[in-house]
Amino acid sequence: MLVAKNITKTYGEFTALNDVSITIPEGSIFGLLGPNGAGKTTLIRIITQIIAADQGSIWIGGEPLNTNHIHEIGYLPEERGLYKKMKVGEHLLYLAQLKGLSKKEAMARIKTWFKKFEIADWWGKKVEDLSKGMQQKIQFIATVLHDPKLIILDEPFSGFDPINANIIKDEILNFAKEGKTIIFSTHRMESVEELCDHIALINKSEKILEGSKKAIKEEHKTNTFNVEHRFPLHGLSEDFMVKKEEMVEEDMYKTSIQIMNGSSPNDLLKHLIDKVEVHSFLEKIPNMNEIFISKVQGGSNE
Repeated sequence: MLVAKNITKTYGEFTALNDVSITIPEGSIFGLLGPNGAGKTTLIRIITQIIAADQGSIWIGGEPLNTNHIHEIGYLPEERGLYKKMKVGEHLLYLAQLKGLSKKEAMARIKTWFKKFEIADWWGKKVEDLSKGMQQKIQFIATVLHDPKLIILDEPFSGFDPINANIIKDEILNFAKEGKTIIFSTHRMESVEELCDHIALINKSEKILEGSKKAIKEEHKTNTFNVEHRFPLHGLSEDFMVKKEEMVEEDMYKTSIQIMNGSSPNDLLKHLIDKVEVHSFLEKIPNMNEIFISKVQGGSNE
């Protein structure tokens, strides 16, 4: 759906993006991750043509980025931008027409979304009279009203309570099922775990990680297993290293063990059976939060 090639952007002496390339598969929910100031928002602004790159190119649907793509993109910025004195219905109608919809088509789509979100009575309210979460819903509708192929969401759950966050999550998943492509920029790794199938991690203006979430987790495994067992564990061979051990209740323990020297999980299990009563034996798969911290700060996933 989208290919960014060798994107570089500087502001004076400051480099916001340094030779960044990413490929976003069509129909994916693509997590664009990174700490504050990493360059995520700069890349989004280049894709949405708010600013231009100093070097590099963007391709959407096999075509170089151009002004026609504006109507194919829906962008929800982290800093929301609604006209507070306007009434909700008039505001959405105005924004929809800016995206090329006729008044008739815009009205029909707005009514559909109002019915879906059960907010029909908001039509005549001023934006400034809505809570932050209510304004978020209106901005989300404005982002997707023109049925864009590419939806860019920058911290979309900011300001939402858990119930409304789940409503928006369901809509994001529905868009993916319809074949739309979503770029999802967030600091909330639990949302990445739940929604994203591909990710890119940007840190200090450079891309340091990219790929499918499944493949990245596989790559960052450390051959470590979490074992729940009865009785304390003593006398492990040098092929196995205890990373952490804790007693969870009387005579019950949870131990994290890393397999060393080319041994296999079966070797570890056979070794344990002679020493303790094994109740569970599961490989430790790093979560996205652990991988994020490991890549940004350095060090182990443990």
